[in-house]
Parts: sequence; C-alpha cells; structure tokens
Amino acid sequence: MKLYTGGTFDLFHYGHMSFLKNCKKLCDNLVVALNEDEFIYDYKKEYPIMSFSERYLSISSFDPSITIVANSGGQDSKPAIESVEPDIIAIGDDWRHKDYYKQMNFTQEWLDRKGILLVYLPYTKDISSTEIKKRIFLENDQSTNPN
Repeated sequence: MKLYTGGTFDLFHYGHMSFLKNCKKLCDNLVVALNEDEFIYDYKKEYPIMSFSERYLSISSFDPSITIVANSGGQDSKPAIESVEPDIIAIGDDWRHKDYYKQMNFTQEWLDRKGILLVYLPYTKDISSTEIKKRIFLENDQSTNPN
C-alpha cells in the first residue's frame, strides 16, 4: 500500500512526527509531497521559516524511509498525486470541516476513478508551526517592551 500526504512541515515538530507515524501505520510506502517555497508564499502570503531543503532534510532525518517529492503542481495537487499513484491520501482531521477537495483541486469522483481512499488522521492539538511562530514573536515583543 502506498500512502500520499502533503504539506509544508515548517518548523518540524512533534505534531508533524505524530502525523507521519500514524501515516506509516497505514502503508508500506509513505510519500510526502512537500510544498515548495513559492507555493507557500502564494497561498499564505509569507514564506516558510525553513527553506524547502531544510524542511526536506528535517523529514528525511526523522525517517529516511519516507519518500519526499516536491509538490510542484502548486494549487492543483492532481499532478503530484498522479505521479505517486497512491492507494490512500491522508490528511489531518482538522480538515474534516474545511473544503479539502477545493483546496486540493479534486473531487470525490476523481478519487473514486483513481481508486484512492481519503482518510482523516488525528491532528495534534496545541502545537503547530503557526503556534510556534506566535510564541516566538510574543517572546520577542515581551523582551523589547517590558510593560
């Protein structure tokens, strides 16, 4: 079984590690489509803290058996997914109430035609790259402003 997941994985943390470990439990071959820096900027209007190569090295150092590909299709994830030919696509369950299909630019019918199962895995609460950035900026604000 081959599993595909994608993401930015900026400031690689235990939430990322937990998610990837859960992915590995479902497959023989885990493929991570890593978002490129320009795509992240286009989507979030800011660059990641860590460059593509640093994020790549973080994931591969965590688990060398993970295959990492560039999510080079940008907003259309279908080319990256088709190049991997996965049996499963895994995402965090924080997407359960968001429009993941629109985000990825595919439909349930497309997944069905490809024979791909979409699964939601537990999202680790209280930790995220966004939360870490907030902590850093809050700490910096407090150190420059003693009030």
